[in-house]
Amino acid sequence: MIAYQLSIFAENKPGKLAHVTSVLAKEKINIRATTIATADTFGVISLIVDDPKSAQAALMAAGMTVNLVDVLAILIPDKPGGLDELMQLLFKENININNAYGFVLESSKKAVFVVDVEQMAKAEKLLEEKGFQTLDTAALCAMEPSCSVK
Repeated sequence: MIAYQLSIFAENKPGKLAHVTSVLAKEKINIRATTIATADTFGVISLIVDDPKSAQAALMAAGMTVNLVDVLAILIPDKPGGLDELMQLLFKENININNAYGFVLESSKKAVFVVDVEQMAKAEKLLEEKGFQTLDTAALCAMEPSCSVK
């Protein structure tokens, strides 16, 4: 399953992230995960949200540069070596990871590792064959009973 990540190009200065969160809050869009990478005066804010298309439209209407990126959100065990098993599998198949981040869903039980890879179809097929579960936006939302997909 494919999930969607918003990638927002922004200046690296006070208030830029607050502008993003304000727009999403007004639209009642829930942020599920985030990471920020900066390089000097600019950066990329990456978000997983419960309604990616509406979020993209709202952020673009607010004047932001936003891309909707296909990513794999992979369920892994939250234990020592859980991430290594996934990394070794991708390495052995020569699948390069462009960007990645993770978060714990349930301590000592479940975590999610989000990857942006060049060979999306190959990676998705490999993960399925090796028994890894990938989550789409609805499945990510379903991990918590208080979340509803829009």
